[in-house]
Amino acid sequence: MANSKSFYFWLWLCISVCLSFSSKAVDCSTDTVGLCTPTIEEIIDETITETIEYEADGYTVTTTTDTTTTTTTVTNEDSGNILDGDNGYVSSTKEGDMDSDWGGQGPANIPSGNNCYGLGTDKCAQITGSGNSTSSMGVDGMGTTFINTVDISSLDIENGGRTNYTIKVDKQDAQDRIYMHITGRNGKTNVFSGTDILSESGVASGYQTYESGFDFSGTITTLIIEVGGRDINMAIGPLFDDITINVLYNVISTIVQQSITSVEMWVAYGGSTETEIIDIVDNIIDHNDFVEQPTGEIEIEPIQEPDTDVSYEMVEIEMEMEMPVMEIEIPEMELEMPEIEMASVETEIEMEMEMEMPEPEVVEPEVETQPEPEVNEQEPEPEPEVSEPEQEEVQDEPAEENTEKPKEDVAEEPEAEESPSEVTENKDSEEDMEEAEDKDQDEVKKEEAKKEVAAKKILKKMGDKGRYDSANQLKTLIVMQVLGNSKSFFDSQQSLNDIEGFFTDNVIPDAELTTNNIAQYFLFAGSDGLMNEMIMQQWQQISE
Repeated sequence: MANSKSFYFWLWLCISVCLSFSSKAVDCSTDTVGLCTPTIEEIIDETITETIEYEADGYTVTTTTDTTTTTTTVTNEDSGNILDGDNGYVSSTKEGDMDSDWGGQGPANIPSGNNCYGLGTDKCAQITGSGNSTSSMGVDGMGTTFINTVDISSLDIENGGRTNYTIKVDKQDAQDRIYMHITGRNGKTNVFSGTDILSESGVASGYQTYESGFDFSGTITTLIIEVGGRDINMAIGPLFDDITINVLYNVISTIVQQSITSVEMWVAYGGSTETEIIDIVDNIIDHNDFVEQPTGEIEIEPIQEPDTDVSYEMVEIEMEMEMPVMEIEIPEMELEMPEIEMASVETEIEMEMEMEMPEPEVVEPEVETQPEPEVNEQEPEPEPEVSEPEQEEVQDEPAEENTEKPKEDVAEEPEAEESPSEVTENKDSEEDMEEAEDKDQDEVKKEEAKKEVAAKKILKKMGDKGRYDSANQLKTLIVMQVLGNSKSFFDSQQSLNDIEGFFTDNVIPDAELTTNNIAQYFLFAGSDGLMNEMIMQQWQQISE
């Protein structure tokens, strides 16, 4: 693109992972003779395609990686003893324990007991033919043969392998001869033939156990086992027993896996030269582990955070530690000295002098005055000469004089008016109370402000990435609870107790419909009568 347009952010939607591996080449084709070495081979074929889509405000670069992984596994399978009737390849008359004659060429015998010599007291097979010809499987020096044909097509052998055999032989006459022959066929085509001379004529081998085998390649479906030899002196021919045949074969399995990974990068055009990279990829990498599975796939597993219990008390302590230390300002106490005015002093002295002067014996009405708070001045005591009976005697006097004089006296009493010093003291006390309330409110506001500052510090420590962690999410909720001061909300809850005897054992009868003749009469008779009236009205209208 043109250099005049700058990129201001890149948004990665996928993560590309580079795989490094080492594989061992599989050398086990259909032409391989014998057993292959068990191995696993991986072949990875990658095809990378990049497309660009242009839009008005930017363009999208899509990188698609098509990965094909071919895994080839080579194993060696074992058929087990195919001459054991329990394995399902041969019948009981064709088993390798030689309790029965397999059939073949020339004379033969199935002795038992001591006639089997070192082979045991059970039955065994004996070669009794002295001829010298070629067997049906092409082996020279044959007088007698035992032949067994076994179908092994169920094994699906296609990549070669090996046939292993064991046989027990007791040759009493050194001049006799015995051999082991196996032919493998695919249908009617010979794939391999192998012959081992177990004991040649002139060798005094006696009792022996022989083990060997033959390699083959490709596919086989049938095995032909032939045991033959000669009884040259016609005395005691070669004896044999307990034949086992195991087929080991190669199995090649191939697994093909295909994965497609797309990476999209959105590039927007901006007017500034600043570039901002959104750290979504970094966030994913920091909080997840990338685990490669045995199949070659990559799984993203979240990183298990340590299990730390977050409680209300822990968050409250952390907030107290994060609360800023507020400087306590000690207000300067300004003591206002009350100003003593000369006029007030003179007034008080005059009032005291008037109180000490004798008053004329005049009946005065009692005036109830409320005592003023914080007044320390001594109130004048009522004179003992004034009483209720005297008021009755003086009723003949003019009422105007009696009514006017008490009003003047009450107006002149010092208790009814407050001095300027008393008014000042009352105002000071009210101002002190208001200042105390304001200070309490200011302290509550300062405490809430401290908590908010501490909460912001705790959330800031979590960071943009860590705030979505489960533990930090719980801590955030507890911080909100501390700020709301709702810890003791449920402390005052009380449980409601059921009133004793409120519930009774009486129940409404269920599935019992009692007959109520009166209710049925009013119900049916009323509805029937109403229906009849409606019918009659209809007929009357039609007739009219």
